[in-house]
Amino acid sequence: MANDYEEPQITDDDRLKIVADFILHAPPGEFREVFNDVRHLLNNDLLLRDRAFNIFGQYRKDQLTPVQIEGSDEMCLITEFNEVNANRFIDPKSKKSFKYDYLTEEASDYQSWEPDQSNESWRSALEEVWSSYCADHYYEGISAVFATTGSGGQIILNACIEGHKFQPQNYWNGLWRTVWQIKFTPNQGKAELIGKIKAQVHYYENGNVQLVSLKEVTQSITVKDEKQLAESVKQAVEETENDYQVAISKNYQSMSDTTFKALRRALPVTRSKIDWNKIMSYRIGNELKQN
Repeated sequence: MANDYEEPQITDDDRLKIVADFILHAPPGEFREVFNDVRHLLNNDLLLRDRAFNIFGQYRKDQLTPVQIEGSDEMCLITEFNEVNANRFIDPKSKKSFKYDYLTEEASDYQSWEPDQSNESWRSALEEVWSSYCADHYYEGISAVFATTGSGGQIILNACIEGHKFQPQNYWNGLWRTVWQIKFTPNQGKAELIGKIKAQVHYYENGNVQLVSLKEVTQSITVKDEKQLAESVKQAVEETENDYQVAISKNYQSMSDTTFKALRRALPVTRSKIDWNKIMSYRIGNELKQN
């Protein structure tokens, strides 16, 4: 009987979907390693450069990637909220816009930028409080606040923090991302606060273990003026993130006592540690008896 089986053809779109899945799920601090791997798998640099540009951009924005700004002591974050157009972003702190290379992670082509005065007083008030909160609670964390004005005079503030600890020499990397969006119309007295907190840790010494935890929060806060709103946001975020961190710690301890122990016994079936000195003496005694 003739073999009618035909090997399915993989199109360029199929290959790019696979590449996108690998890239977007790259653990924090390991983009370069994953990129090099998929580059070898794809074996088509032209296709990768021309068609995967948006994939790299999405990853960088999702990760809240920090970037050093020329002439500034502070870092800016690459996010969806400060993107002007394809690979151009704004930094409200230095009042500059710049191009960002998703592969080399470098900023260039700086231009002056002026904020929207209809929302700048709200943004700057929150940024002052937000940067202080970041310094108090994050180890070398990087914060940023961006603002836009929508229809009907609605103001939208996006407050972001990125805190990471990369230890590839010890086979682990960790990243904490928090994004809080505040939507309100001045003089209406209420604001909607929407938060998303994500913790991600990758441990890969003699194995491959990842922890990915996400918490989303929505609540309402009062709005009187710029300073009061900033303080209310800080208080709400502080309470939520403290509770979330405690919950993660408790859950991790629970997993250590249950889930992890189910993967490998901490003790033999006898539920007691083996005394290797006694084992050897028993063995010698049995050999003597046999003689």
